[in-house]
Amino acid sequence: MTLLSFTPSLHFHSTTLFSIVRLSATRAADSFLHDAGATALVLAGAYVLVLCFDYLTQQNLLQQRLSRKLVHILSGVLFMLSWPIFSTSTEARYFASVVPLFNGLRLLVNGLSLVPNEGLVKSVTREGNPEELLRGPLYYVLILILCALVFWRESPVGVISLAMMCGGDGVADIMGRKYGSIKIPYNQKKSWAGSISMFLFGSLVSLGMLYYYTYLGYFNLNWMETVQKVAFVSLVATAVESLPITEVVDDNISVPLASMAAAYLSFSM
Repeated sequence: MTLLSFTPSLHFHSTTLFSIVRLSATRAADSFLHDAGATALVLAGAYVLVLCFDYLTQQNLLQQRLSRKLVHILSGVLFMLSWPIFSTSTEARYFASVVPLFNGLRLLVNGLSLVPNEGLVKSVTREGNPEELLRGPLYYVLILILCALVFWRESPVGVISLAMMCGGDGVADIMGRKYGSIKIPYNQKKSWAGSISMFLFGSLVSLGMLYYYTYLGYFNLNWMETVQKVAFVSLVATAVESLPITEVVDDNISVPLASMAAAYLSFSM
């Protein structure tokens, strides 16, 4: 066999390899553009959401405390709802994380008073102090980033943890302040109305998000078992939220971390 006999085979393999590389490059470019567009869209949505509440607060159409909690609830829920619009590439989660990262940088800049933004401070903080942005709100976006990077659309754990932090803890504060006349014996800053609301809404938001991801084909769950597991996670999150440890550990850290541990334990069994 002469050297010339290898030429067609080498040409075929080199052409095939080139085609594969070109196809991979095209797919990577398509995924990049897809995810970049999705990131821009979600960033715009997040900005508009906060801008709307800034305006409502500045116009005294919405109380500062209620505005803060509605932003707390809606930001996380809308962030979770947006995940399916990103591509199936391994880098998609990093693109999605740019959204809370950007908001985190915004909180840092305003919290350090480098660029004062009275509307943001008024709609997100409790006392109207810019330094508050560096605590609860910043912890909130860090948890969003953590869940997106670690769990993404591959595990119910991240979805449930965010649902407990956003839906459960957010509604608990609103209901507790309005109907919380009967306090929990071991923590006079928390009420039975708030804790019951957290358990119920944390469970409902979790189940709603799980159904959303199951419908889109990301999860395959046994719903009888899932309801029981979610109830267990919600109970753990509610118990942790009711503890008198707020001065030591912010709820935006303790609630989602406790939820992660309980959800990981429940869904790995």
